Amino acid sequence: MPPLKLTRKQILAFRRRVGSLDTRMPLNATSLRRAGWAGLQDSMPRAALLSLHARITGVKPSTWEHPWLAQLWGPRWSTYVVPKRDFALFSLGRLPEEGKGRDRAERIAERVHAYLDGTRLTDRDVDGALGIGNAIRYGAQTGTLAIRWEGARAPTVWTVPAPKISPADACRELARRYLHVFGPTTAQSFDRWAGISRQAGVKAFAALESELLPVRTPLGDEWLLAEDETEIRAAAEPDAPARLLPSGDAYFLLDGAERELLVPRADQRERLWTSRDRPGALLVDGEVRGTWRRARHLVRIETWGRLSKAAHAAVRRKPPRCRCRRSTDRSRWTGRPEDVRPQPSDRQAGRCRRA
Repeated sequence: MPPLKLTRKQILAFRRRVGSLDTRMPLNATSLRRAGWAGLQDSMPRAALLSLHARITGVKPSTWEHPWLAQLWGPRWSTYVVPKRDFALFSLGRLPEEGKGRDRAERIAERVHAYLDGTRLTDRDVDGALGIGNAIRYGAQTGTLAIRWEGARAPTVWTVPAPKISPADACRELARRYLHVFGPTTAQSFDRWAGISRQAGVKAFAALESELLPVRTPLGDEWLLAEDETEIRAAAEPDAPARLLPSGDAYFLLDGAERELLVPRADQRERLWTSRDRPGALLVDGEVRGTWRRARHLVRIETWGRLSKAAHAAVRRKPPRCRCRRSTDRSRWTGRPEDVRPQPSDRQAGRCRRA
């Protein structure tokens, strides 16, 4: 049987649907887990909160701290917010099966466990005592180190019980999650995203062989979870008028040719995936139509062409709330590129409304 042929439109519509970017979900345990199915990158302070807001209604400044969620150093050693019940997948699922990498991770974890002895300290305090620097993040691969990172301060680190799942099973499930959220895709894309060896990525995909469907996309031969075939063939649904996605959001956390599929124009890709600052993406009617940045009380939105009145109103109507270090103000749109500036009459201590 020849591979299933998929178009760019089908692929992106599928990713938006499984990523809950077309219709927001109500806030509950199920929606938090679904929103974090492939993890929520939080390297830009409170990016995970903004990713939650793009997918779930009723998100508050403290939602990222919900008891059903946890923080850790996850894929590519980045800070992630993940469903607490899936903590092992994003930590132990990245542990090398053998060799120097595994020995290093286990050795560092043992030293950190012995030093903390049930207490909570910042990673700087741990480094000051053990002299391991950022290598403490290798220990997170054992699934026994959790963190809390406020953004401006050093993350707090503590130990948790070792997961009961095996590293191989955790890696296989992590690959399954990646295929569902980023699919169609390849083993090579998975290992780059997860920050694991190419051999580990290939092995994880091989273990899922009976669950995979070969497909042909504009990027070539790739794989899709067989259980997702019906969903990717489904008729297109109405796109959300607008979503403001933070830097690191799974929808555009892509590499190489995958970026070309999402944003065909090279000049626009250069403006979205920059080498210095990390703008967010403006998603309008199913297409990335611009970028956004924030600095203190100003959120600046740069559009790649004019927006419809409906899209413009949608961005204004549903800005997410995020906790800030100072009193800030409600935002409004002005100018081109559109600037969101604070209004003195709308002060809310400790919070801001931002796109």
